[in-house]
Amino acid sequence: MMKKYIYSISCLLLVFSLGACSKYLDVDLENQMTLEEVFNKRKTTEQYLAQVYGYLPIEHDMFNGEGGNVPLSDEALFSWVAWVPWLNFMNGAWGVTTQDYTTWEQNYKGINQATIFIENIDRNVELSAATKDIMKAEARFLRAYFYYLLLKRYGPVFVWGDRAPDSKIDPTTVDRMSLQTNVDFILSEFDKASAVLPQEITDQAWYGRLTKGAVMAAKSELLLYMARPLFNGTKLYLGIKNKSGEFLFPQAPDPNKWELAAKSAKELIDLNVYALYQDNKETNAFRRAIKSYMGIYFDKWNSEVIWGRWSDDGFNYNVRTAPPRVVTMGWGGYAPSLKLVDTYPMASSGRYPITGYSSNGQPIIDEKSGYKETGFTDNYVHPLDNFASFKAHNSCVGRDARFYASILANGMYWTNPKPQPRQVTFFDGGTSSYTKTGDCVKSGYLWRRMSDPTNDIEAGNWGQFSWPYYRLAEIYLNYAEACNEKPARDEMEALKYINLVRKRSGLNDLEVAYPEVRGNKELLRELLRKERMVEMAFEGHRYPDLRTWMIAEQEMNEPYYTRNVAATTYEASWERTKDVFPGKRSFQAKHYFFPIQQKQLSEMINITQNYGW
Repeated sequence: MMKKYIYSISCLLLVFSLGACSKYLDVDLENQMTLEEVFNKRKTTEQYLAQVYGYLPIEHDMFNGEGGNVPLSDEALFSWVAWVPWLNFMNGAWGVTTQDYTTWEQNYKGINQATIFIENIDRNVELSAATKDIMKAEARFLRAYFYYLLLKRYGPVFVWGDRAPDSKIDPTTVDRMSLQTNVDFILSEFDKASAVLPQEITDQAWYGRLTKGAVMAAKSELLLYMARPLFNGTKLYLGIKNKSGEFLFPQAPDPNKWELAAKSAKELIDLNVYALYQDNKETNAFRRAIKSYMGIYFDKWNSEVIWGRWSDDGFNYNVRTAPPRVVTMGWGGYAPSLKLVDTYPMASSGRYPITGYSSNGQPIIDEKSGYKETGFTDNYVHPLDNFASFKAHNSCVGRDARFYASILANGMYWTNPKPQPRQVTFFDGGTSSYTKTGDCVKSGYLWRRMSDPTNDIEAGNWGQFSWPYYRLAEIYLNYAEACNEKPARDEMEALKYINLVRKRSGLNDLEVAYPEVRGNKELLRELLRKERMVEMAFEGHRYPDLRTWMIAEQEMNEPYYTRNVAATTYEASWERTKDVFPGKRSFQAKHYFFPIQQKQLSEMINITQNYGW
């Protein structure tokens, strides 16, 4: 993210942008001299482009916008039970007047600002033609990417595209265009940008600016989603037309879309620019596996990051991953769900331990995995945080390296031993005690993966972020999924690339863990989904994955099961219960897409609403 300028937009540009965005489908060029002044100089032109970047989602802000994908999904169970925006969404109590997580206006503002930049960059007299071409390509991609973000959340939308600088839109005539029109425009813009953008950014001051690989990663994700059921001929949206009589969605599935998804992912892989991050300092193999997964976030701008965003604000994220009462300032809210914790494989067998749940929420255990749901191991030492031994629940013993990188479980020690090792226990009377009011951990676990253990938060060191929008492991899993699903199925390629991801965590190959996966497309699909849930946890992928796979109705209609942190003993706190966190998840068919909100319906009175709203 153009970090050198992203927070230094001049007052002139800020005033201009607010005026231009008040009606986000209009462009007000009454102050033509201001535009000329803005785009005449290098500095103000760079600032304007930084402003366009500024409309990108802040995905580590898990309260709002695209970052809210995490608490909306079944991978998380954040601790607060009131005054937080995701509760109504999890419970199904939301609709056209709900403003939380709505991104329609934000993205159209970004589209508008990108278009203004594209139309005016050539006025600049201080930039070379090559530099202007690159900056225009950046804005072109960003404009298309904002359309893509709209498409993911709302389905097909109105696409303006290139237009005359003084053109305006009558909002009463606006309606959504077909999915194919949306996708064709986005892909065309992606390709135009990719042809111009550099392959790498070498100046650290500009890390986060767009590259060819960033565009290819977005294209890979787009084509993967378009191949999945939600966008590929699902019966739920058959027959829906816009006011012109055009079908908004495909009327039949097209299996060849999986071929396009596979091809796109492989083209990015074959650039050979990116590599899975590996820690090269740790000599112990298992600790190296843990640190390799952690280092994706802690070794900033490393070889795995294809496109990322810089943030100096580590406080707002990390304070919510710190355990209340164990540290001086910890709000303890960002917690993984019990389902996510259950999904991490066993290190020795490489198998995912839980195959499903009974009607009372008890896990159905794969006996071949080696997982134990009951009992304790005395004098257990955490494989990374070896500060002191403790009595560990057997469910926390022998897990995948990513488990220890990601999960702060009941009984473990706080990640930073300064000023002394501090044990974290989540029960009534524990060191981070359960309370009916106030901040406390309700799932029995906290999320630690993006919280660097070298940060001494007691000394006010909250750290920084280079948050990856896309990284190579995702592209490997995109490619593996497409290879498994495409008509000319390529099982060997699918296994090869899922195994590359597993290998970093020290796991054996999938076909070794599951010999029965050979020749079994459905089983490989299930295992790929589990692997994706674990590898990409808390990165904002699970919610769109569940929706585009169209399995959210199966996965997100359930009580909120937790460990029994309301118990008065450590041992009893490991029982499973649905009594700690009230209510249950509710996902209906209409929730696969957000509704177009009432504010937009009032402006665009003839726009076609989504199914069920």
